[in-house]
Amino acid sequence: MSQTSDRDQTMCLRRESPLTEDLELLFQRHTRDMHADTPPESIHMMPREALVHPEIDFFVLREAGRAIGMGAVKRMNVDHGEIKSMHVLDEVRGRGLARLLLDELIGHARSAGLTRLSLETGTQASFLPARKLYERAGFVECGPFGDYRLDPNSVYMTLTL
Repeated sequence: MSQTSDRDQTMCLRRESPLTEDLELLFQRHTRDMHADTPPESIHMMPREALVHPEIDFFVLREAGRAIGMGAVKRMNVDHGEIKSMHVLDEVRGRGLARLLLDELIGHARSAGLTRLSLETGTQASFLPARKLYERAGFVECGPFGDYRLDPNSVYMTLTL
Protein backbone atom coordinates (compact mmCIF):
# COMPACT_ATOMS: atom_id res chain seq x y z
CA MET A 1 0.00 0.00 0.00
CA SER A 2 1.35 3.35 -0.97
CA GLN A 3 -0.54 6.58 -1.56
CA THR A 4 0.22 10.23 -2.01
CA SER A 5 -1.81 12.92 -0.29
CA ASP A 6 -2.67 16.27 -1.83
CA ARG A 7 0.32 17.77 -0.01
CA ASP A 8 2.69 15.34 -1.76
CA GLN A 9 3.39 13.45 1.44
CA THR A 10 3.78 9.73 0.99
CA MET A 11 1.63 7.41 3.06
CA CYS A 12 2.86 3.83 3.27
CA LEU A 13 2.19 0.70 5.25
CA ARG A 14 4.80 -2.02 5.37
CA ARG A 15 6.05 -4.88 7.48
CA GLU A 16 8.73 -3.81 9.94
CA SER A 17 10.28 -5.01 13.16
CA PRO A 18 8.40 -3.86 16.26
CA LEU A 19 11.84 -3.10 17.68
CA THR A 20 12.51 -0.34 15.14
CA GLU A 21 13.84 2.58 17.17
CA ASP A 22 11.44 5.28 15.98
CA LEU A 23 8.37 3.29 17.12
CA GLU A 24 8.87 4.20 20.79
CA LEU A 25 6.18 6.92 20.73
CA LEU A 26 3.60 4.53 19.24
CA PHE A 27 4.29 1.91 21.89
CA GLN A 28 4.28 4.49 24.71
CA ARG A 29 0.90 5.86 23.60
CA HIS A 30 -0.54 2.37 23.07
CA THR A 31 0.57 1.33 26.56
CA ARG A 32 -0.79 4.55 28.08
CA ASP A 33 -4.18 4.03 26.44
CA MET A 34 -4.38 0.37 27.48
CA HIS A 35 -3.64 1.27 31.11
CA ALA A 36 -5.84 4.40 31.25
CA ASP A 37 -8.99 2.73 32.55
CA THR A 38 -8.46 -1.03 32.31
CA PRO A 39 -7.51 -3.13 35.34
CA PRO A 40 -4.04 -4.70 34.87
CA GLU A 41 -5.44 -8.25 34.91
CA SER A 42 -7.64 -7.37 31.91
CA ILE A 43 -4.89 -5.92 29.70
CA HIS A 44 -3.99 -8.35 26.93
CA MET A 45 -1.44 -6.18 25.13
CA MET A 46 1.65 -8.06 24.05
CA PRO A 47 5.04 -6.68 25.11
CA ARG A 48 6.89 -5.09 22.21
CA GLU A 49 9.58 -7.79 22.23
CA ALA A 50 6.96 -10.56 22.08
CA LEU A 51 5.70 -9.16 18.76
CA VAL A 52 8.96 -10.39 17.22
CA HIS A 53 7.73 -13.90 16.45
CA PRO A 54 7.49 -16.04 13.31
CA GLU A 55 3.69 -16.25 13.68
CA ILE A 56 3.26 -12.45 13.88
CA ASP A 57 3.31 -10.03 10.97
CA PHE A 58 3.86 -6.50 12.32
CA PHE A 59 3.04 -3.45 10.20
CA VAL A 60 3.82 0.25 10.53
CA LEU A 61 1.84 3.05 8.90
CA ARG A 62 4.08 5.98 7.99
CA GLU A 63 3.37 9.43 6.63
CA ALA A 64 6.34 11.28 5.14
CA GLY A 65 8.54 8.73 6.93
CA ARG A 66 7.02 9.33 10.38
CA ALA A 67 5.52 6.31 12.18
CA ILE A 68 1.88 7.23 12.87
CA GLY A 69 0.19 3.83 13.24
CA MET A 70 0.86 0.15 13.83
CA GLY A 71 -0.89 -3.17 13.90
CA ALA A 72 -0.16 -6.86 13.75
CA VAL A 73 -1.73 -10.11 12.64
CA LYS A 74 -0.92 -13.11 14.79
CA ARG A 75 -1.56 -16.51 13.22
CA MET A 76 -3.24 -18.68 15.85
CA ASN A 77 -3.53 -21.71 13.57
CA VAL A 78 -3.66 -22.41 9.83
CA ASP A 79 -6.92 -20.53 9.26
CA HIS A 80 -7.47 -18.25 12.29
CA GLY A 81 -5.62 -15.03 13.07
CA GLU A 82 -5.84 -12.27 15.65
CA ILE A 83 -5.32 -8.53 15.35
CA LYS A 84 -2.84 -7.29 17.94
CA SER A 85 -1.41 -3.90 18.94
CA MET A 86 -3.47 -1.77 16.58
CA HIS A 87 -2.88 1.91 17.35
CA VAL A 88 -2.94 5.25 15.52
CA LEU A 89 -1.47 8.37 17.13
CA ASP A 90 -4.06 10.73 18.65
CA GLU A 91 -2.92 13.73 16.64
CA VAL A 92 -3.61 12.07 13.27
CA ARG A 93 -6.95 10.49 14.15
CA GLY A 94 -10.12 11.56 12.36
CA ARG A 95 -8.61 11.10 8.90
CA GLY A 96 -9.68 7.50 8.28
CA LEU A 97 -6.21 6.12 9.01
CA ALA A 98 -7.41 3.51 11.51
CA ARG A 99 -9.81 2.17 8.90
CA LEU A 100 -7.05 2.19 6.29
CA LEU A 101 -4.78 0.26 8.66
CA LEU A 102 -7.55 -2.20 9.58
CA ASP A 103 -8.45 -2.79 5.93
CA GLU A 104 -4.80 -3.52 5.13
CA LEU A 105 -4.52 -5.96 8.06
CA ILE A 106 -7.69 -7.72 6.89
CA GLY A 107 -6.32 -7.87 3.34
CA HIS A 108 -3.04 -9.29 4.60
CA ALA A 109 -4.88 -11.95 6.62
CA ARG A 110 -6.87 -12.95 3.53
CA SER A 111 -3.77 -13.13 1.35
CA ALA A 112 -2.07 -15.26 4.03
CA GLY A 113 -4.90 -17.80 3.65
CA LEU A 114 -6.69 -17.08 6.92
CA THR A 115 -10.45 -17.57 6.89
CA ARG A 116 -11.19 -15.98 10.26
CA LEU A 117 -9.76 -12.92 12.00
CA SER A 118 -10.55 -12.14 15.64
CA LEU A 119 -9.63 -9.54 18.23
CA GLU A 120 -10.05 -8.56 21.85
CA THR A 121 -10.79 -4.99 22.88
CA GLY A 122 -12.05 -3.20 25.98
CA THR A 123 -15.60 -2.62 27.18
CA GLN A 124 -14.81 0.81 28.63
CA ALA A 125 -16.11 4.00 26.98
CA SER A 126 -12.58 4.85 25.80
CA PHE A 127 -12.69 1.77 23.53
CA LEU A 128 -16.04 2.68 21.93
CA PRO A 129 -14.47 4.26 18.81
CA ALA A 130 -12.42 1.09 18.27
CA ARG A 131 -15.46 -1.16 18.73
CA LYS A 132 -17.44 0.95 16.23
CA LEU A 133 -14.55 0.79 13.74
CA TYR A 134 -14.45 -3.00 13.99
CA GLU A 135 -18.24 -3.26 13.65
CA ARG A 136 -18.20 -1.08 10.51
CA ALA A 137 -15.56 -3.41 9.07
CA GLY A 138 -17.87 -6.40 9.61
CA PHE A 139 -16.59 -7.79 12.91
CA VAL A 140 -19.26 -9.25 15.19
CA GLU A 141 -19.12 -10.06 18.87
CA CYS A 142 -18.19 -13.62 19.75
CA GLY A 143 -17.10 -15.60 22.77
CA PRO A 144 -13.54 -15.80 24.02
CA PHE A 145 -11.14 -17.47 21.59
CA GLY A 146 -7.64 -18.88 21.93
CA ASP A 147 -6.41 -18.51 25.51
CA TYR A 148 -8.88 -15.75 26.43
CA ARG A 149 -11.45 -16.25 29.17
CA LEU A 150 -14.69 -14.40 29.92
CA ASP A 151 -13.77 -10.99 31.32
CA PRO A 152 -16.20 -8.12 32.04
CA ASN A 153 -13.57 -5.71 30.71
CA SER A 154 -13.19 -7.47 27.35
CA VAL A 155 -15.19 -7.68 24.15
CA TYR A 156 -14.27 -10.44 21.68
CA MET A 157 -15.02 -9.93 18.00
CA THR A 158 -14.52 -11.98 14.87
CA LEU A 159 -14.74 -11.62 11.10
CA THR A 160 -15.16 -14.41 8.57
CA LEU A 161 -12.82 -13.68 5.66
